[in-house]
Amino acid sequence: MEYLFGAIGLIVGALLAYVITSHMKKVADRNKINSAEEISRRMIDDASFVAETKKKEALLEAKDEIFQLKQQIEDDDKERRSELKRSEKRLQNKEENLDKRIEKLDRKNETINKTMKRLEEKEAQQDELVNQQVLELERISMLTRQEAKELIVEKVREDAEHRSALAIREFEAKTKENQQKLAREIITTAIQRYAADHVAESTVSVVELPNDDMKGRIIGREGRNIRAFETLTGVDLIIDDTPEAVVLSSFDPIRREIARVALEKLMLDGRIHPTRIEELVEKARQEVDEKIKIAGEEACELAKVHNLHPELVKVLGKLNYRTSYGQNVLKHSIECANVAGMIAQELGANVKVARRGALLHDLGKAIDHDVDGTHVEIGINLARKYKESKEVIHCIEAHHGDIEFASLEAMIVQSSDAISAARPGARRESVQSYIQRLENLENIANSYDGVEKSFAIQAGREVRIMVQPEKISEDKLTILAKQIATQIEEELEYPGQIKVNIIRETRTAEYAK
Repeated sequence: MEYLFGAIGLIVGALLAYVITSHMKKVADRNKINSAEEISRRMIDDASFVAETKKKEALLEAKDEIFQLKQQIEDDDKERRSELKRSEKRLQNKEENLDKRIEKLDRKNETINKTMKRLEEKEAQQDELVNQQVLELERISMLTRQEAKELIVEKVREDAEHRSALAIREFEAKTKENQQKLAREIITTAIQRYAADHVAESTVSVVELPNDDMKGRIIGREGRNIRAFETLTGVDLIIDDTPEAVVLSSFDPIRREIARVALEKLMLDGRIHPTRIEELVEKARQEVDEKIKIAGEEACELAKVHNLHPELVKVLGKLNYRTSYGQNVLKHSIECANVAGMIAQELGANVKVARRGALLHDLGKAIDHDVDGTHVEIGINLARKYKESKEVIHCIEAHHGDIEFASLEAMIVQSSDAISAARPGARRESVQSYIQRLENLENIANSYDGVEKSFAIQAGREVRIMVQPEKISEDKLTILAKQIATQIEEELEYPGQIKVNIIRETRTAEYAK
């Protein structure tokens, strides 16, 4: 029984413990739910408060922005009104100035009309006085005006015919004495009009780069690329601060051309290293050699010289990269050949020898950088080496007057050389001497009485002179031009000839109102 009661007691205790535990658990759950609801209500209240606060702040910001916009619109309106007032004031000032100018013009017109009226009255009085003087002269001389004019014209005509006859006889006598010399002068003067293109002498070439980064690639690591390039081409490669450009410097124009072509090929290729530089320099050298050969062949065709030795053709082509006093030597040689051919044909000389000698006269300049001696000596040796005739060699030997002329063709070659070098624009003068010559021309013209102003134009080949018509009459124009031309010949040194052009004009202006 004790065990039974003990077991019942345990069961009843367990049931009571379960009931109490369940009740306490339900109470705890109700407390958690109430706490969560309280937290939710607080969060909702806080969110409502924050939303209300942000709403108020947004309203305040919108009001502030509206106020600022309104203020800006008012400021702009004030500025426009102020500008409008200033514009109205400027227009008013311009209208006032315009009215004043119109008033001044009216006064000037009135003054001019009065002056014109007085001048017309004076002119009428002068005409009357002149008529009276003419009548008095007719009475004293017992000749009418027309008879006096005819008498003067007849005297002047007789004197002019006499002077003309003397001048013509003197000209004919001089022409007969110097007809050969005169014929040559006329021919050479006419040939001076021959024109050809020339290039300026230079010892540098500028190569443009696609960008400044290319300079670093050209120099290479520790300068190996630029050293390889300069060693292979024999040209100084100058890299400075000039944007997107480098300078090639060399006294030898052919080396400079090879370097330029090679550098352009390198930039196009993009692979810049010593091995590639060597390959492209060799290709550039072959390309330039081909250009030289083509230039020599074209020169022979233009100069009408045929059957020239192939090696002489190549040497001749090198002259395309050589200049002398700013004149391209190859084009100068072609020009000399054509001029020499014209002169030889006019004088009945051997045209082929004259053309050939003139084309080859400066041949030595093509290699005088590499061979010792003057260009005349080098040219003679080349001509002898490639079996040129004695007549052609003599033309080369005598074109600078180093020896006596033994043929007319040699004299023609020297003359054609001088003509090509001396014609206007062929060779370059220094800027200082050029400006001084122009100033001297204008000073000579301005030194004469009656000259209003003068202008040296066409690179000093013409001086244009404006004279005062009241001091220089039509009859004095010819005399003045002759005097100025004579003084220029005596005092100045110049190539070719200088035209003295005198202008005399009277201008009258009137206004239609």
